[in-house]
Amino acid sequence: MFTGIIEEIGRIQHIQKGKDAVEIAIKANSILEDVKLGDSIAVNGVCLTVTSFSNNEFTVDVMPETIAATSLKMLNRGDAVNLERAMAANGRFGGHFVSGHVDGMGKIINKSPRGNAVYYEIEVEPDLADFMILKGSVTVDGTSLTIFGLTSHSFTISLIPHTSSHTILGEKAAGDIVNIECDMLAKYIRKMMVKEQPAPKSSITYNLLHEHGFTN
Repeated sequence: MFTGIIEEIGRIQHIQKGKDAVEIAIKANSILEDVKLGDSIAVNGVCLTVTSFSNNEFTVDVMPETIAATSLKMLNRGDAVNLERAMAANGRFGGHFVSGHVDGMGKIINKSPRGNAVYYEIEVEPDLADFMILKGSVTVDGTSLTIFGLTSHSFTISLIPHTSSHTILGEKAAGDIVNIECDMLAKYIRKMMVKEQPAPKSSITYNLLHEHGFTN
């Protein structure tokens, strides 16, 4: 479980494609202070497991399904990535519930300054937009953000200077692809609302029909 508050910007050191997985080595500093084998670290919003580490680098294995479904397949050596360790039970909860399971990808279609902030309009599939509400939460490349505008096929977020400088989103431009995770609570509520309900049990029985003269 994560909060969407980015702790550090890491950098891709190498990408090794194997038969059944892709190994990625990422240079980092602060998030490695208490790292252990098997720990979860979100990389651009994708929950991955630490398979090895040193003082300034860690590696993760990425399954083919994850590569295909996220923007990780577009990474190259030297690229910057957002990093966040799994949420600590004794820490402040500054973002929102983030699972690290990406729902889909979005495309930045507009970037415009607004005072000291920068607005990004991100195009998504309608089935993702269905899980979004104005002033609701969304995760973009692992960053917890608030939705300020919404259509059937896009949403708008605002980056304050701190977010622009402390995440990779500040360097993103129109045309760039980002990972999207919709609000977890919204997904559960939607699932319960559309869940097929069993047909109600009828109170009409043969004896009841017979008593009222509807049978021979």
